Amino acid sequence: MTHQPESRRGLIHGATAYGLWGLLPLYFHLLDQVDAGEIVAQRVLWSVVLLVPIVLVLGRRASLWAVLRNPRTMAMLAASAVLIAANWLLYVWAVLHHQVLAASMAYFLNPLLNIAMGVALLGERLTRAQAVAVLLAGAGVAVLALGAGGALWISLTIALSFAFYGLIRKLAPVEAFEGLTIETLLLAPFALGYLVWLSGHGGMSFGREGGTTALLVLAGAVTTVPLLLFAAAARELRMATLGLLQFLAPTMQFLLAITLFGERLDPAKLLSFGLIWAGLGVYVGGSVLGRTRRDAVA
Repeated sequence: MTHQPESRRGLIHGATAYGLWGLLPLYFHLLDQVDAGEIVAQRVLWSVVLLVPIVLVLGRRASLWAVLRNPRTMAMLAASAVLIAANWLLYVWAVLHHQVLAASMAYFLNPLLNIAMGVALLGERLTRAQAVAVLLAGAGVAVLALGAGGALWISLTIALSFAFYGLIRKLAPVEAFEGLTIETLLLAPFALGYLVWLSGHGGMSFGREGGTTALLVLAGAVTTVPLLLFAAAARELRMATLGLLQFLAPTMQFLLAITLFGERLDPAKLLSFGLIWAGLGVYVGGSVLGRTRRDAVA
């Protein structure tokens, strides 16, 4: 009797998380007069302000302290913190410099890149559908490199930083909430130092104008709310469902890029996206078919 409401709730959580991520370019576009480094620094600090009280309210201090006392896990989280900071910084920079198409391509590539990394680094075996999907995505990247390679480094760097971030978080023995809290705590001194330096050189936007300041304060919620919704969805949905939902965000970003932001989709980019979408179609189709066969056997 409770399974259907839980599934519906999980879909709402997941769709909302990916929908909010899909709308991120709109939020950052409102801050186009702000330095990308300041946006990321404010994002880190206001995330700490939001996350630490949640840790206290939810009674997660013991689990957080257990991670803090584990040198190996802390080293892994330090590496993941550097990767997610680089990912945030380049993504924000891409949006501010009218490269939303390149950023959306990164997150279309990400699931296929995860497959390739699983094979190369974790010794996982590819299914036939996964192999075809990776080859199609590789062809799409090659087309972009040959025909419109100026933005290729943006897509690949965003995709690779997030893929390696995901790999470390997969291997690190820490829950999502505690991991994010520690990552932001590790980044906070650097974020604060950068803001102090920026303020000393007259380049900080925070405090100059009410609307911009309010948007920068919201950076913490913009960061943590989708992640918390995603964590809830991950507990309530099958991985196959989450795999389908993850394409919502880059699709929304792609549509924003070619409509609202007026970015040009030239033939090389269109062919590149077409090959990557074909790879995703094969990947999703193979995943659904494999799940159907397993359910039939069970």
